[in-house]
Amino acid sequence: MDQQHHPRSMGVFKPTGHVVMVLPSAEDADDLVDDLVHHRLAGEEVTRYDSQQMQAQAAIDMQAASPLAHFGQELNLLKTYAQLAEQGAHFIMVRAPKDEDARRVADLAVRHNALRATHYGRLIIEELIEPGSEKRQVFESPARGLDAQTPSGREQSR
Repeated sequence: MDQQHHPRSMGVFKPTGHVVMVLPSAEDADDLVDDLVHHRLAGEEVTRYDSQQMQAQAAIDMQAASPLAHFGQELNLLKTYAQLAEQGAHFIMVRAPKDEDARRVADLAVRHNALRATHYGRLIIEELIEPGSEKRQVFESPARGLDAQTPSGREQSR
């Protein structure tokens, strides 16, 4: 699969049997691809999109979307990808036909600062990394006065 010939459903990007990962930078994307190859989770079946390529592809797919595409998640995901691409995100797509392959790919993606990892199954599209997961909350702590569990943000007010 390549950027010009990717699977669609109702005119919208839907790479069934693949995981699409969103990375914050080109360096993170490069490191993830190296790690995927090292762990034999990817080979020639890695497709990369930089932010401009994803923005262009999203615009094409949104234009081609069937009215039926509004009933599934594919169009919503495509809009999310377009927004992330506008913020400079990079995208990696790798074949992962089995659930355990998808999970292993997502575990590696988390190590490389992935913002999202989405597995496109035949009938279900599954988020493998929850958006806004605790992984990104590393700077919050009671010692810094940022305890969200108390109204004042101070541990003493409990």
